[in-house]
Parts: sequence; C-alpha cells; structure tokens
Amino acid sequence: MEHTPNQTAILKKFNDLCKDTLMETLGITYVDVDPDAGMLVATMPVDSRVYQPMRILHGGATVALAESVGSAASQLLIDPSKEAAVGAEISANHLKSARTGMLIATATCLHKGKSSHLFQIRVENEQGELISMVKLLNFIKARK
Repeated sequence: MEHTPNQTAILKKFNDLCKDTLMETLGITYVDVDPDAGMLVATMPVDSRVYQPMRILHGGATVALAESVGSAASQLLIDPSKEAAVGAEISANHLKSARTGMLIATATCLHKGKSSHLFQIRVENEQGELISMVKLLNFIKARK
C-alpha cells in the first residue's frame, strides 16, 4: 500500500504518539489513512497480550483497538491546536473470536458535526471476516 507524503507524515505522527501508551502495549499500529474522508486503519496482533483466560481474544482489547483508531480518526477532522476530541460513548458487537493473526480496524466517519463525530469501526481478521462492529461517539471540545 503506497501513501502520499502527507499520508506517510500523518501515520508517522500517530504511531509516534503511541510510545509508552496502551496502544504500544497492545501492539496497535496505524497503517492507512484518508484524511479527507476521516478514515483511519490500524492493526493489532492477536497474541497473549490480548487474551482472556480462555486463551482467545479479549473483547476489551478489541474495544481498545476500536477506540484507539476512532479517537485518532477524529483528530483528522479537527484543528488540534484549537479543539480536542474526547470519547463519549462506545458500543461493540462481538461476532467472532480469534486466537492468532492480525486484526484490522477501519474507522469511518458517519457524522462530522461541530460538536460531535460518530464513527463506525469494523474490526476484521486477515481473511476479511467481521470480528466486531463498533460505534464510537466523540465530543469535540474547544481547547482552553
């Protein structure tokens, strides 16, 4: 997947911000972006870091992936020097589990308002099978 210099810069910035955060702990990496559409893609490996006791993917890890990509995608739609996007509500439907492989989460903006953004985040496995469907609402607040 080839990126424009602007896309490469955005992905580098987002990935650099993951240092010493939950995203780094879980192995989340931002891999594709369309800043004009407010679309962002991130991956997360399925391994022991994200297992529940039954040795399968923990739903909370899936939600953490979805919130990470959806919150970052809101940053594409605002002026971060003047505004901040903060998570307000998230809901997830877990449809399939995983024991190995890579998850791919694609955040797509469904509503871009002045005070809120609504995102749909599809979390799929490498075969394109839907693992979870997530909805995320971010509030947009003025920075003080």
